[in-house]
Parts: sequence; structure tokens; C-alpha cells
Amino acid sequence: MDSAASTAFITFLLLLPRLCASAGDKIELGEQLLPGKPITSDGGAFVLGFFSPSNSTPARQYIGVWYNVPERTVVWVANREAPAIITNQSSSSSSSVPKLALTNDSNLVLSDADGRVLWTTNITTVVPATTTSRPVAELLNTGNLVIRWNGATLWESFDHLTDTFIPNMKVRFNYRTRQSGRIVSWKDSGDPSPGSFSYGVDPDTSLQLLIWNGSKPYWRTTVWTGYLTAAEYLTAAGNMYLNVVDTDEEIYLTLRVSDGASPMRYVITNSGNFQFLSWNMNSSEWNTIYSWPTNECSKYGYCGPYGYCDFTAEPVPTCKCLADFQPASGEEWSRGSFSRGCRRKEALPCGGGEFLALPLMKVPDKWVRKTNLTFDECAAECARNCSCEAYAHAKLSTSSAKGDINRCLLWVGELVDTQMMGQTPRGRAGETLYLRVPAGFASRKARTNVVKIVLPALASSFLFTCILLVCFCKFRDNRRKQRQKRLMTGSVYTSSEFVDENPAKDLEFPSIRFSDIAAATDNFSKPFLIGRGGFGKVYKVTLENGQEVAIKRLSKDSHQGIEEFKNEAILIAKLQHRNLVRLLGCCTEGSEKLLIYEYLANGGLDAILFGMFMSSQPMLLKKNRAW
Repeated sequence: MDSAASTAFITFLLLLPRLCASAGDKIELGEQLLPGKPITSDGGAFVLGFFSPSNSTPARQYIGVWYNVPERTVVWVANREAPAIITNQSSSSSSSVPKLALTNDSNLVLSDADGRVLWTTNITTVVPATTTSRPVAELLNTGNLVIRWNGATLWESFDHLTDTFIPNMKVRFNYRTRQSGRIVSWKDSGDPSPGSFSYGVDPDTSLQLLIWNGSKPYWRTTVWTGYLTAAEYLTAAGNMYLNVVDTDEEIYLTLRVSDGASPMRYVITNSGNFQFLSWNMNSSEWNTIYSWPTNECSKYGYCGPYGYCDFTAEPVPTCKCLADFQPASGEEWSRGSFSRGCRRKEALPCGGGEFLALPLMKVPDKWVRKTNLTFDECAAECARNCSCEAYAHAKLSTSSAKGDINRCLLWVGELVDTQMMGQTPRGRAGETLYLRVPAGFASRKARTNVVKIVLPALASSFLFTCILLVCFCKFRDNRRKQRQKRLMTGSVYTSSEFVDENPAKDLEFPSIRFSDIAAATDNFSKPFLIGRGGFGKVYKVTLENGQEVAIKRLSKDSHQGIEEFKNEAILIAKLQHRNLVRLLGCCTEGSEKLLIYEYLANGGLDAILFGMFMSSQPMLLKKNRAW
């Protein structure tokens, strides 16, 4: 072999590894990326390589970037509409597999086994042939695949979004070109080609973001009020900040995470959900932190014109009509069909009416923006326009474009996709919407609200008073029953029981407390009074055990002494006979003298005790009765 041939052969051997495969985190000029030979970013967070999302035969191969975690999660796809088909999967020859290579014109080019170009970066910048600096493709630890030359970035994957939004990516809207960058869902879990749903900045206005289903709005964010930090999510894995940045050239949404945070990402799914997920290091799985839309009610225009989704309603958000509006079809509304929305209860004359403040609202879509108007000027602008239904005003941050720090929005058509936000886990949401209503509506509403507040308060007070009254009556009744119980169990014995336990010579008649008798008769009230005579009044009481007793309260005019009264009572108690009413007890306190008898119906005590002697008819006795 001559020297020239030897030199060429040695040069080929030295270049062979570079022609066959790349290494590390870069693809340099002349290198190729092959299936099964991925590269990893310098920090180890991301991987670039070939992947197949399904086990289809023939296998479809895609170039993608994914998180370097146990569950492969693709965040970017190069050739999502042009997969490389591998027909002979058993062959290990590099000539029978697709290749990704960096060419002399600084482009990354994906070609199939037959050499047909499936995807390219389409860089138009020409690198001078005389330059000593060579272009290089590098996978950064942010997940961004970039092509650099001579210190400049010629191309980056973060400018070509797929279905995922990760830290340091930007969802842009260019003021000059009116172009809006979007992330677009996969067609399904096994097909990364573009699906039906997309997410991005509204091209008709730069103040909100939307999810589209095809070309139709599917869900909408609240309108931007100028704050640089639009949202902040605190998770166990770290903090995430969703920022809105507004410059003279563009407005864009970007994502930042705290140092040391676990992997986090947004993704638009093939079912239309925009999800925020965080990687759980312990369980090695993705946890869904938030997902939008949260329910049917929050979908775009679900409640129809002039209807709104009330997120403060319990137990679930529901559709309602704005103030001074009613359902366009009560029957459909009652069936849960809200698409026809609401209509005004009464037409407003041109220039008439007033404005009702509705706080914490997601303002409607399709507004007219007026620049550099103060709040009062914004209100006046709407008031003098007969077609203006509502307005909203906000002070934007000083970073807003073109120096407009006063954001005035007017609605001159139907109010669509309105929500009452209320409080959120991260604080207040939404802003104040000023709705045109009939003159005097606000004062009538205030009076109605007062009635709604006062009537329940009065009803509650009345109910509370009734409860107290019932409790008092119950307490008094229970107290009387307790006194009756003490009257029955603590002091009262039948005369026979008393005599059995106390021989005549030792008999001491049971004395009952006056307070117990007074309680049992409700202080000697009329309902208990059953008779009266020269000796005093007689009261009837039913004891807790059902026994009825007669209480005779002797007149205070009686001159009988206490001792004579007691002796007489004891003497009566000693008289035991089945045909005589029994004396159960007595009371002597102060000037009070009371006798408690067993109650017998059909006659007074005098008739029972003395009727046999006073009767003009002879008494008929049973022959078998013993005396």
C-alpha cells in the first residue's frame, strides 16, 4: 500500500466514529444520531433520541426530547407529522435505520433508511466556508435543543413547541407579525401528530390565553391586568412561577421554578385538558396539581349570552343569569341546557340606566379596548354609548406595551363566557365588572338584600324566642313534676302504711312542705281548684305515678291551733276503714294548714265523710261486708 493510500485509510478510520454516532450532549458536524444511541444533556436532566410511542409494526420512529426519569415523558417531538418507518427491526446495519445528522449548511436533517429527508431545521443562515468555527447541535440541561455557530444561536427547539410547556419555554405573541405560538396536543397517546386542541395567546388580543378545539374557543383564562406574575403554585416539590412579560415587540408567557425543584411541566392533552404536573421522586410518577377546564361550567360560553358560571355556588359551580337578566328559555334552563343564555327583564332606553359593580368576575370575551383612559373616562365612554353593556378598568404595570397603563375594556355586544371567581387557594381572582342595569336597580337590590338579611334574622329571633318559651314551660312542668314526685315519694304515705310502721302510741303524722304543695298546684291556680266551702278550698292534683289526690287548704280564719290541728290529723289517719277516704298527709307552715286526702270522684269530701249520716235515705249494706 502506497503512502497516499495509507494516509487516506488512516483518516477514514479516525473519522469513522464521528460518522457513525454522536456522544455526550452534542451532535457535531458530520456526526449522526442513530436509534438506540441517545445523547444526554450535560446536567443529566434531559435525553435526545429516537423513540416509538407504540408497538406498531412497522415501527414508527420519532426524534424527541424527554425527561431523564424512570417514566419516559416526551416534551418535544421533531418529526411529529413524518415518522420514520423501520421495516426490518432485526437489522443492526446503520444503512437500514433512520439517521439524524448535522450537515454542512448548519441544519439538523432527519432521513429514513432510503435517504429521504423526513424533517429538517430549515436554517437559512449561510456559514462561510472559510471560517474555522464549526456549527454544533447541543442538548441543554433545560431540554432546549440548539444549533450554535460562532457564539450565535441559529435555531432552537423552544421556538417550535409541541404539546408541552416546560421551564424557560415561551408561549409568544408578536405585535408586528400578529403571530401566536401555540402548544398543540398529540392526536392520541400513541400518535404525536397534531391533535385537535391547542393552547396559546389569543391572536385577537394579547390580554388572554385560550384553549382551542380546532378553530373554536374551548376555554379561556382571566384577562391580564398587568401583573408580571400571573400565577404562583406552591407544591411539595418546589415553587413554580408563571410569568407574563410584555415588551415593545411581543408579549409572552414563561415558566420558572425554584432551585432544586422536581421536574414540572404543562401539557395539553388530546382530550382538551391543560394540566400542570410535578414529578414525585418517592413514587416515581407524575402528580397532577391542576387541570383546566375544571368542569363543564367553566368551558367557553357554557352558560350562554348574559349567563355566568358561579364558582362560589355549592356543591358545584352552576350557571346563573347576570343581574336584571332571566333565562331566555326557562324550560331549557331547568333541564340543564344553558346554551341560549339569558335576556334582559326589561329593555333599557338609550342613555338610561346605571352601572352595577360585580366584583371577583372573569370578565366576558369580545371586548373593545380603549387606551389611556382613566376609570372615570372609561365609565363615561360606556355611559354615552347606547350599545355599551358593561365596562372594566385596570391599572396595568409600567412594563405594559406602548405606555398604556390604563386598561379600559368596553362591551358593545353580547356578554359571553363570564364567571364569578370568588376566592381561590391563592387568594382573590378576577376583577370588577360594571354592568349596565335600569335606573334605581342598585338601590332596589340593596333593599332586597336588607330584606333578605333582616327577615331571616327576625325569623331566627322569633324561633329562638319560641324555643326559649318552650324550654321554660318544659322546665316549669318538669319542676312541678319533680315537686309532685317528692310529694309522692319523699313525704306522703298512705295512712295504713304509716300506721303499720308507727304504732298508735308512737304515731307522728307525716308533714309535707308547703313549697312542694304550692308547686304541685301551680301556686294554687284555678285549673286545680275543684271545690270550696266554709272550711276552705279543695284542689285536685295528679301525681307522677297517676294517683289523684285532693288537697284541702283550710281557711286562715280558723282559730284552731297548730297542735290541735296536728292531733286531729293524726286521729283521722288512725281511722282505717275500707269505706273511708284515707288521709295521706298534712302541712303546717306559718298560718297555712293543709290536708292531703286520697281523691274520690262523684262528690265532695263532706259528702264522702258525712253523707252517710246526713242522707235521708237508709243505707243498704252488703251482707258479706265486714266492718
